[in-house]
Amino acid sequence: MRFYALTVIGWSMLMNRFDLCFNHVIGAEGGYSNDSADPGGETMYGITRRDHPDLWLSGPPTLEMAKSRYFDRYWLAAGCDKLPAPWDLLVFDAAVNQGIFPAARFVQEALGVVPDGRIGPITVAAAQRAGQEAVALALAHRALRYSRTNGFARFGLGWLKRTYVLAMQADA
Repeated sequence: MRFYALTVIGWSMLMNRFDLCFNHVIGAEGGYSNDSADPGGETMYGITRRDHPDLWLSGPPTLEMAKSRYFDRYWLAAGCDKLPAPWDLLVFDAAVNQGIFPAARFVQEALGVVPDGRIGPITVAAAQRAGQEAVALALAHRALRYSRTNGFARFGLGWLKRTYVLAMQADA
């Protein structure tokens, strides 16, 4: 974790924003599942045994284990800590559900910056200037990717619902 660069006030604000975004993601990911049609396989709080075997060594991960993994491997890794609201939520949720690189690209395409799949100063500056139309465009890019994803016939309604709930939360 990157503790060294944050003041006490900055850390508190970051954690409050992360907590809010984490609560959205956990609400979308849910608890335990093991759907044979889901390539992720056995999952708890969105943490798959296939991708995170270290968290499954003693059984399904706890909520605190999931939260810590989400903070390190998705929130910080995707650059969400640098983005203003609601862009941090949009990138975080998409990074968890569709991958960090595609999440950054959705946002970059919507913001009109070179889509390199990494959140850097140019993307952050564009997000700080952007309005609601750019948010809607980012969500549309995400929905289009879902429509081309294997499993859309089975899981697409849930994925699109997740995107529309995110849109309502991003607007709040």
